[in-house]
Order: sequence, then structure tokens, then C-alpha cells
Amino acid sequence: MILAIDIGGTKTLLALYRKKGNNWSLYKEASYKSIVFNGIEEIINKFLGDDKQGIEAVSAGVAGTVIDQECQITNLSWKVSIKAVQEVTGVKRVYLINDLAATAWAVALANMQYEEINTSVDKLSSVSGRGRIAILSAGTGLGEAILIQDIKGMQSANVLATEGGHGSFAPQNEQQDRLLVFLRKKYKGHVSYERLVSGAGLHNIYLFLQSEGVYLADKKITEKMQSSDPAEIIGLEAISGNNRLCEEAVKLFCDIYAAEAGNLALKCLPEGGVVLAGGMPPKILSIVKQQFMRSFRNKGRYSTYLASLSVRVCMNEKAVLLGALAYAKLQAK
Repeated sequence: MILAIDIGGTKTLLALYRKKGNNWSLYKEASYKSIVFNGIEEIINKFLGDDKQGIEAVSAGVAGTVIDQECQITNLSWKVSIKAVQEVTGVKRVYLINDLAATAWAVALANMQYEEINTSVDKLSSVSGRGRIAILSAGTGLGEAILIQDIKGMQSANVLATEGGHGSFAPQNEQQDRLLVFLRKKYKGHVSYERLVSGAGLHNIYLFLQSEGVYLADKKITEKMQSSDPAEIIGLEAISGNNRLCEEAVKLFCDIYAAEAGNLALKCLPEGGVVLAGGMPPKILSIVKQQFMRSFRNKGRYSTYLASLSVRVCMNEKAVLLGALAYAKLQAK
């Protein structure tokens, strides 16, 4: 069996996959709120119970940079190491990879579902995704990676994990200039794209627009935010069309997400297109379809090039798990 893990700032997913013949099937899976636990070791023990026998490999996608076989989770106090996972599972083959690297391996090797949002691109060609692919994942944080595939036959693939989400936010207009000033005060200087393109980032945008005074906050929505995830509430209200402040916040979120996606595309020239992963894009898909492409292709002399690229939303929220599984299987070959 292979134990695949997706360690995120908000939740941690685990799944055991069992091999039958040449195929792998899901044996069991579970999701846990990360903040409730002191570390991944506690969660692994709780999840496995009496199922520690027969595990051949553990593969974990982690929301942070892996250095010297360990990772400090970016939006969580945990430190995860290969040694600690080996000790708690008794498994020698343990792989620790960046969660966006895991997502990229899922795009390369797993059967993923996509929703094309660039209506000018032929749907059949957008699904093939040959060659370089730029991947941006918006959720608890903003992750970025580049998948490099053999454009002729996909006989080989490589993944470049990055921390591009922590690059400096670049405003596109006067409103975004004011947004940058607003957040500089909160974060005492540096404002990254992750401060805007993430769950917390959507809430930041909402608070900024509220401070501008053009759109009024609804008291009922404010109350909901006090007991639930603010980003989830904002997204739901925006999709329903019942609240203008929430709707405008999601639109501005999409504009900034698209601008950074365009930046990454210009840096790697992804003939295989751009993939938007993570938990947020599928939840606000209708607004993404309406809003994203205009800001994505707004790159002056390279607007035509960007307009020709496939831009698709990954609809599978288990991409990191599937990528971690795919990576472990690949290492066994």
C-alpha cells in the first residue's frame, strides 16, 4: 500500500491506496483540521490505527519549501520531516515534496477533470496539455509550479516547484495602487500575491473595498464571518448575487489572480497552457469564467500570445493526494 498525504495550512488529507494487479485503488481516506493537531505524526497515528502493516511508501505534498528533507509549513506552526514520518509509520520509503509539485505530478500523470475558461481555445487541444504548463493554486495560500513535459510523446516529465506566490504584488491600476497602500500598513511593508490570492487574501480585498465606502457591508454577512471562514462566506454571497460588496471582492480577486497567472505564463511560455488548481477556483467558477481572461491577457505587446493559451480550472480538489500517489509510484519504477 501507499499512504498519500496532503498537508495544508487549513486541512490535512490522507489516503491509503492498495495495489490489485497493475491497478491501484483507494482503501480508505480521511480529512482533518490541521490546527487541531500538534503535528502530522498525531494525524498519521489517528488515521492509520491498525492499518500500519503493508505500507510500502509514504508520499506527502506539503504547503511549504522542502529543504534538507524537512519543511516548515508556511501557514501553520508544524515542521514536517522525512525522519519523523519514518519513525511514526515504520516505513523507509518516505517522500516529501512541495504541494504544488504534487499538483503538477497529478496534472502530468493522473486523470484530472478540467473546465476550460478561455473560450477562444479549442477544447480538445486544451485537454492534451503537452509541453510546459504553468500551475497556480489558490487556497489557504498561493502556490505556483511549472510542469515540463516531452511535447512530442510525454515520455518524460519534470517539475519545478517555486515560491512564486510570495513574490511582490504589482498593482495594475489606481484602485489596486490604493489596495497596495492599504495592505502595506497591515503587513508592515512587503505585500505578496499570496496576501491577495488566497482565502485570507479574498478577505483582505473585501475589507479594503469596505474601507473605500462605495459598497456597504451587510450586518448579517459580517456576523456569519465571525463564526465561519470569511472567504467561504464572501464566495457564496458573490455567487448568489445577493451582495454587491462580496461580488466586487471576488471580481477583484480574480483580476489579481489572473494578472499573476499571466506573469508566470510570460516567465515560462507554457505551450501546454495554464492550470488553476486549489480549492478556490471551482467554488467561484462562474465569476472566474466571466472575469479572468481580460486581466490574464492584459500584458501589452504579449496580449495576443496570452490570449492563445489554454487556461483551465482543475476541478479535482484531491489533486495533491493524487500527485503524491503518482510521485511515489514513479519513484518505485
